[in-house]
Amino acid sequence: MLPATFKLCAGISYLHTRNMTGLRKNAMVAIHHELNRLAGPGPSNWISQVRRRSSLLSSRIIEEEGYSEEEMSYLKQGEDALQKAISILSQQDGWTIETVATNGDKVLSKVLPDIGKVFKLEVMLEQHPDNLYQELVGNMEQMGEWNPNVKQVKILQKIGQDTMVTHEVAAETPGNVVGPRDFVSVRCAKRRGSSCFLAGMSTQHAKMPEQRGVVRAENGPTCIVMKPCAEDPNKTKFTWLLSIDLKGWIPKTIINKVLSQTQVDFANHLRQRMANNVSMEMAHAC
Repeated sequence: MLPATFKLCAGISYLHTRNMTGLRKNAMVAIHHELNRLAGPGPSNWISQVRRRSSLLSSRIIEEEGYSEEEMSYLKQGEDALQKAISILSQQDGWTIETVATNGDKVLSKVLPDIGKVFKLEVMLEQHPDNLYQELVGNMEQMGEWNPNVKQVKILQKIGQDTMVTHEVAAETPGNVVGPRDFVSVRCAKRRGSSCFLAGMSTQHAKMPEQRGVVRAENGPTCIVMKPCAEDPNKTKFTWLLSIDLKGWIPKTIINKVLSQTQVDFANHLRQRMANNVSMEMAHAC
């Protein structure tokens, strides 16, 4: 069903079909049915959070007036990344544990056809989802200040309220096991009810061609999902789906270790960043 849904939705982005109201309606109906299928039975499934008020993908992509063909392409790429990530995260079987930290943070992996190995971080953070969303989306360009695995994040272009194109420069690993890498990504940020989503995938942008001395890696689909803990709404169940092709001649054993450790490190750095934010707010209040 997913491939058929993608083909139906893809028709929206072509210039000669943009005014075909029936096609747009059929596409959104197909997406809604697909989300229903992915959710499966039972109210406890996380994806049921998505269907509050409207389908997760019933976004501004159907409001084409004012967007250029290039902008529509980025909107479509962002929606595709989100759709694919939701499909992967809704799969309960076939995950293998890569590492479990002493605090309970867990990284799992799974090999998928046409994508390869993907990693999934599952942690509980003692922060409200709104605060995390503001830090990861609203303050995205500040990530290099608190995450030593990232040198820089720069927003190259914003399209509407939900979509942006970014350039990220990753820091070298210790011992330069993995040399300089950068990414150009389209990101799609959504908030539905009490749940927050940040999905992405690699793209191209005229403002950021490949840089000399830096390997242009690829990612996606990736997605961060933040939703309140059922027992305590001020805590967040944080899930991060990661799919990356680092390029170059790097043994898979090294790649697997680097990526899983990167996810564990990210959770720890994010905790420290949020704790520092709270300390600064308390200091300013005194």
